Amino acid sequence: MELKPHQEKALKQLGNGKILWGGVGSGKSRVAVAYYEQEQRHKDVYVITTAKKRDSVDWEGEFAKIVVGKEANATLHGILTVDSWNNIEKYKGITGAFFIFDEQRLVGSGVWVKSFLKIAKANDWILLSATPGDTWLDYIPVFLANGFYVSRREFILNHVVYAPFVKFPKVQRYTNERHLKKLRNQILVHMPYESQTIRHEMIRKVDHNEELFQSVLKNRWHIYQNKPIRDITELFGVLRRVVNSDPSRIRRVEELLEEHPKLVIFYNFNYELEMLRRLGEKIPVAEWNGWRHEEIPKGDSWIYLVQYVAGSEGWNCVETDTIVFYSLTYSYKNWHQAHGRIDRLNTPFTNLYYFTLRSSSAIDAAIWRSLMAKKSFNATKYPIEELKRGQNEGKSSVRT
Repeated sequence: MELKPHQEKALKQLGNGKILWGGVGSGKSRVAVAYYEQEQRHKDVYVITTAKKRDSVDWEGEFAKIVVGKEANATLHGILTVDSWNNIEKYKGITGAFFIFDEQRLVGSGVWVKSFLKIAKANDWILLSATPGDTWLDYIPVFLANGFYVSRREFILNHVVYAPFVKFPKVQRYTNERHLKKLRNQILVHMPYESQTIRHEMIRKVDHNEELFQSVLKNRWHIYQNKPIRDITELFGVLRRVVNSDPSRIRRVEELLEEHPKLVIFYNFNYELEMLRRLGEKIPVAEWNGWRHEEIPKGDSWIYLVQYVAGSEGWNCVETDTIVFYSLTYSYKNWHQAHGRIDRLNTPFTNLYYFTLRSSSAIDAAIWRSLMAKKSFNATKYPIEELKRGQNEGKSSVRT
């Protein structure tokens, strides 16, 4: 299998139990297939990936290059099985095989992590990730699978100090981080590469109803369901709806379509989807979300609507050079991954365009600050007083 220089270098460092860490579009799947052919070809291979990537049969295409298929009479080496993380429990009883865990989902101590640990104990494996871990807690499952610790409890006792007198567990600090970095360096194979593309990040200003925004904030009244707002999470949800429902956002999309006739549009909420669907009266529109898994449209002009959580990773598109972020996501990981959907090694475009629709509201400003700091936004920890200051901060940070 032909590899690029940055991929060949990573392949030489790869081994059982390691994490292949490469940016979105760097070619991690190709390196994983090359590693299987080089080191594990006598075994059956199981790929655990996102539902989107499973359904797109991308992995089958990669393995076809080394003549590995899903049937015994159609494979040169082992038999290939590709499934989603939702079905990982089905494979707890497999032994003596090789597993590729694609797009890291190992957080906490739930069913997926327990299944992963059982599989890792009885099989060889590697893990592919563009964002291997935001905190040391994220590394616990992989550290356990490599035998660095016996249990999650042992890791916490040795390295985690929780803040006192808080309602929910909050990490105050970590201890002996030098040792943790040493362990991480043992299993992390970084695959940096110089992209041939140039990303152009641009903000397009949109309007919002500040008077209504402040009214909801003051009265704590759910204006869409005509009831009191029950908690901080619902408050932020209503405030975001006030901001994101402004018709100026649709007008901005229509303006962008005149210059960029093929748009991938990322959105958050169903009410946004309903607004965006109206664009289908003039142009082909397809969707990827929790209900519809449609293909990218064909033709000279189209819109592909993608919900952040459902489709920020695990697929790619080289038919367009433009993404529009209709609203901001709380998750930095989703934000980062979404950018990579069009930034692929095989894209025919040199210049890629990313348009973020942003209002001058305080809530957009707060979320934006978190994303620019490469952190996820947490509504439950955000001081409400900041929102009462109105648009001043938001205006100062919006550029068109």
